[in-house]
Amino acid sequence: MEAIFKRRSIRKYTKEPVAETAIKDLLAAAMSAPSAGNERPWHFVVIRNRALLDEIPKFHAHAEMIRMAPVAILVCADLRQTKFDGWYWIQDCSAAVENILLAAAGRDLGSVWLGVYPNKERVDALQALLGLPERITPFALVVVGHSAEHKPPEDRYEEARVHYDRW
Repeated sequence: MEAIFKRRSIRKYTKEPVAETAIKDLLAAAMSAPSAGNERPWHFVVIRNRALLDEIPKFHAHAEMIRMAPVAILVCADLRQTKFDGWYWIQDCSAAVENILLAAAGRDLGSVWLGVYPNKERVDALQALLGLPERITPFALVVVGHSAEHKPPEDRYEEARVHYDRW
């Protein structure tokens, strides 16, 4: 529960690199997410190259903070790995992203979720920038680093949004 309530969207980072062991922990957390039919359609691109990171704000208007961050993780889906008709891969990748965010908070790292899919410009730009195969759909970017800002936990519980048995 501590990591859940501690997790906040962090947009300012120090220049301190994120340890490889921490990145592997975040990826292990992502791959521990539930998925429809245990499809696990996800793939991850760990982006550390400064030139690549600096290209992203040129096509993603909300990614300016990535210029300060030492790493970003692109969560992608391999649409060949989906067993069911429909769009369950979106839920699967969302669960993986949330696990990365919670694992980052648990390791005292800052992070923020940047949406990519279904914005065609962002999808196309990331496919080109990172050389993704056509079957791979970039879903979301998670920016990660050591936080240069502190945001206290927020109580976001709203009783008015809870309904029991019926609306």
